[in-house]
Amino acid sequence: MGRIHDVHAEQGQSPWLDNLRRGWLHGGEMQAWIDRGVRGLTSNPSIFAKAMTDTDEYDTDLRRLVGEGKSVTDAYWDLVVDDINAATQLLMPVFESSGGEDGYVSVEVSPALANDTTQTIEAARELDQRLASPNLYIKVPATLEGIPAIQTLISEGTSVNVTLIFGLERYAAVMEAYIAGLETYAAANPEASLGSISSVASFFISRVDVNVDRKLDEIGTDEASSLMGKAAIANAKLAYQMFERTFSGPRWDALADRGARVQRPLWASTSTKNPTYPDTLYVDELIGPNTVNTLPDKTLNAFDDHGTVARTIDANMGQAHDVVEKLAALGIDLEQVALQLEDEGVGSFAKAFDEVLETLGTRAEEVK
Repeated sequence: MGRIHDVHAEQGQSPWLDNLRRGWLHGGEMQAWIDRGVRGLTSNPSIFAKAMTDTDEYDTDLRRLVGEGKSVTDAYWDLVVDDINAATQLLMPVFESSGGEDGYVSVEVSPALANDTTQTIEAARELDQRLASPNLYIKVPATLEGIPAIQTLISEGTSVNVTLIFGLERYAAVMEAYIAGLETYAAANPEASLGSISSVASFFISRVDVNVDRKLDEIGTDEASSLMGKAAIANAKLAYQMFERTFSGPRWDALADRGARVQRPLWASTSTKNPTYPDTLYVDELIGPNTVNTLPDKTLNAFDDHGTVARTIDANMGQAHDVVEKLAALGIDLEQVALQLEDEGVGSFAKAFDEVLETLGTRAEEVK
């Protein structure tokens, strides 16, 4: 079957596709990925911006929607909903055969709401009700304002993909929000199983190395050079250690007895940005049970061709701790790096969102 299939069958990690194009949904490409072993799909504003601006696949529907009097923003969301609906239908067999573990499709609330708890909750509810699919994840960024929104949505039974996690402190808050949300739902629904509620925590990888490597290069010592390309993997390994610790013990067991699912870490941004690093670095080094890795198609193909299927996520833990300690000794605080990357990530998605609306607006004028 190939490595994409084997990484789940042999190591319990779910490979998802981090891309979406309308042509793939209706032309057989997405089904081909599923047949090769892809078990879920993630989208974000940047992915939709690229899909809608690089092709003319959306122009006919855009013309129709504008002709019906829709605003550009409403037309955008109609186009998104159509794509997400098609994707959830394609992945429904995976959802059903996995007992609700996989087969999810993620759609993100407007990035303009990242710092507004109330509006994030309202937008998430609206998207969830509009799409109304059991294999849907509403994506909410793990900003300070996003954390209470995540807890509220989980407490209401909404499945959430928590995105833009870069640091361990924020990751701890994300897991707490999930567990506390489940506890609220369980108390309000004493007879209900918790198995219908699902969540993943999207922990970003490559951008950590891009940021830290730049700092190490500026320091310029031999010790700094020896740490190049090691921060992101070390950070993720410590996150997995926190995951295993958090989802065990009496508090979690009480929820698990009600059917609760662990909130799996999802490794995101796992294509290498530095061309001198192996193209499957952030796949090969982060394989382990109860995890997801969402990969752009190019990286999926690379892994299928020459990746290594072996449990690595909790190997060499002493080295991971050592890397973080050495970085701190050089004055590089990974929590400060995480906050900077979070701000940049929110800004990047907001910029992509604004740009796609601007492009659609231009096209809407052209088709009038």
